[in-house]
Amino acid sequence: MSQLKTIQDENAPLWVPRLAAHGGPRFLQIADALQAALADGSLKPGDRLPPQRQLAAQLDVDLTTVTRAYDEARRRNLLEGRGARGTYVAAPKVELTSVLDLSMNTPPPPDGVDFDDLLKQGLSQVLMRADSALLMTYHLAGGSDSDRKAGAKWLAPMFGQLDAQQLLICPGAQAAIAALILALTEPGDVILAEPTCYPGLRAAALQFGRRLIAVEADQHGMVPELLENACRQHQPGLVYLNPTLQNPTTVTMPERRRKELASIAQRRKVRIVEDDPYWLLANAPPPPIATLAPEQVVYISTLSKCLTPGLRVAFVLIRDPQERERFLAALRSFALMAAPLSAALATQWILDGSADRLMEGVRTEARLRHRMARDVLAGRYSGAGDGLHVWLELPAYWTPSQLARAADNEGIAVTPAEAFATGGVPANAIRISLGSIKDRARLQAGLQRLSHLLARRPESFGAAVV
Repeated sequence: MSQLKTIQDENAPLWVPRLAAHGGPRFLQIADALQAALADGSLKPGDRLPPQRQLAAQLDVDLTTVTRAYDEARRRNLLEGRGARGTYVAAPKVELTSVLDLSMNTPPPPDGVDFDDLLKQGLSQVLMRADSALLMTYHLAGGSDSDRKAGAKWLAPMFGQLDAQQLLICPGAQAAIAALILALTEPGDVILAEPTCYPGLRAAALQFGRRLIAVEADQHGMVPELLENACRQHQPGLVYLNPTLQNPTTVTMPERRRKELASIAQRRKVRIVEDDPYWLLANAPPPPIATLAPEQVVYISTLSKCLTPGLRVAFVLIRDPQERERFLAALRSFALMAAPLSAALATQWILDGSADRLMEGVRTEARLRHRMARDVLAGRYSGAGDGLHVWLELPAYWTPSQLARAADNEGIAVTPAEAFATGGVPANAIRISLGSIKDRARLQAGLQRLSHLLARRPESFGAAVV
């Protein structure tokens, strides 16, 4: 039950939440109290709420605290303003779409982090310190010195101290992958990758006329002997690896395997593109391959998977200066630059510590959601316990495409293995993404619905009659 005390005015009963001395930000306590009151029936849709000044006086807090609380409650669709008549508890909003999206790999909203406030403060600091005209004009590709220094700080957990001039700023990892393919390979060249990998690689390779060939993987990632054979046979232009919480299989390649692959790349003089969006979300991951063979590996780290998809900023570490120039020329051919405002916000958040706080919140929330998935999916769960997704192997009576269609009929979106296949027969599995559904209760409902679906056989579904 929410701890509320009721007061009266001449029109309707009003309420005042009791604030705890060590209960966290007061504006969040007020919004949480309102949400709890709705849940336990102490407040009902249509009930009038105290005017902001009156509530501030009752609680002995600043008016701005109550204003932020009411703003947060509006964001949660808990209240509505009715002009001069005051503020009232809102009626539940009708959800026009019942689809529970388990298909998109996005960071989950971290609990206890006021993202709206973080965004407002970050942009305020950017606008205070930068010329707004410079934020709205063309920039040289690769980022400013400040952006590169921020990138070096962001990558410090992986690499320690870095030369910031070896870093380039890109509008997302997909743009970086595409530019690397253009810069480091020729039409018709072979790109080697694991049989199941990030679909954006396949899309870019096919678009640019490169041949994508799969090298088999085991429980530790790409098999070294088979990579050696493939290098000998195909003389590849690139090897693509996603060694930490691999998308979609969730495999984290152990350090020994990383060393073996790095050694082959050095011996065969082949470039590795190490796409590593989840390293900072993983629990004690091994060092990046780029630390083992610095001259052979180009490293990509994106903020979109650690912080928020709207922050289209990726850092690309390229040691060779000539390759950096070729990369920038390729990038300019289709994505002139990272948006200056996004890059400036990323830099501000990294330098003032906001990015670390947000990422820690995402990491904590992601692990909580993995525990939920483990509990709901029981013996079917095979995730790593962190990161953004689960690779779910299916019972023999389901195929990935069948399951995806049946899930869609149940109002659930998942991604079948075919979307990730680079060659051969796709795995009998689907990827479940845990971050795109904001509300944990809705996520749990979606996982439970999916679990029930998995327990049923396809032939038990009759044709729909409409």
